[in-house]
Formats: sequence, structure tokens, C-alpha cells
Amino acid sequence: MTAAVRGTHRVEAVARRVTDLLQPRNVLVAGMAAIGLAAAGGHGAGLLWGLLGALCAGIVPAGYIEWERGRGRWGDRHVVDRTKRAPIFFVILGSVGTGALLMRLGGAPSGILVAMLVLWVMTVGLLAVNTVWKISVDSAVASSVVTLMACVHSPWWLLAYGMTAAVCWSRVALGYHTVGQTVAGAGLGAATALGYMLLP
Repeated sequence: MTAAVRGTHRVEAVARRVTDLLQPRNVLVAGMAAIGLAAAGGHGAGLLWGLLGALCAGIVPAGYIEWERGRGRWGDRHVVDRTKRAPIFFVILGSVGTGALLMRLGGAPSGILVAMLVLWVMTVGLLAVNTVWKISVDSAVASSVVTLMACVHSPWWLLAYGMTAAVCWSRVALGYHTVGQTVAGAGLGAATALGYMLLP
């Protein structure tokens, strides 16, 4: 094996670790928990609302993908074929919508409800774009969560865009997306998350 081939394998191994560690499910669990806490002024109940948001926005969709993988419909969680992605988006919309309804009925802090609305709108955008062009969901989620954290906690959280950049790089390095597709995903995630500041 030549040095160039070994170098390529190392890059792919690092990219694989990055994309697995920072997959939407993991980013949403951490991010929504923190957003829930902030929305409740640090009260523990906010953490529970945040975890409900993480369940509906991240864990349920990830579970659906794993279920479909078990049935042999998709090879892995990345679902590289754009034409097979629509059912995932509909599951996300239904799950996030259900979570938001439960929050509304349960009297959740408005901040976490707005975050759920942001994720719902972002998913609509991803679904619309996906009908004609493959866009990076991983990049969109990473960008959206970082922007939401900057809105609810501190603008210093924008420094965490290094994480978003790492996600974008890993998706391109592994051949799942082009640079344009990851940039578009990150842009959509940021744009919809900025709507947090426009809602009560």
C-alpha cells in the first residue's frame, strides 16, 4: 500500500468518525436539552422538555431509519439515493409536529416550542429542495442547532460553527455530498434558526 493510499484511508477514517459522532440524532439530543434548559431559565423541567424535543426531532427519525434498514430498504442511515428520502422527511414532520403539540398542551416554555417550530420549518425546506436536488441534512441540523444555541444562550456559540464545518467536510470527504450541497444545507439551517429571534 502506497503512502498516498494510506493517507486517503486515514482521511476517510477521520471523516467517518466525525460524521458518526456529529450525526443529527446526537447533535439534537445535546442541543435540544440545552435549549430546553435555557427556555425554562435553567429550571430542571426545561431539560425534560428539551429531551422530549430531542426524542421527536432526532431519536424517532433515527429509529425509523434503522427500522427501514432492518427491512432492507436502505443500506445505511445516510440514504444516499435522494429519491428515497421523502418518507424520512414526512416522519420527521409528523414526529416534530406531535412533539410541539404535546409541548403546547403541557405548557412548555415558549422558547423550546419556537425551537421545535424552527426544526419543523427547516424540514419543510429540506423536503422541498430534496424534490429536485440532494441537500445535506446533517449540515442543516448542525448549523441550525449552533444558531439556535447562539440565540438562546450567547453569540459566543457561533464559534461552534467549527463543528458545522467539520460535518460539512466529513460529508464531502466520504462522497455523500458535494461542497455545494453541504453549504446549502448549512445555509438553510442557519436561515430558519434565525427565525427564533423573530418569534415571541
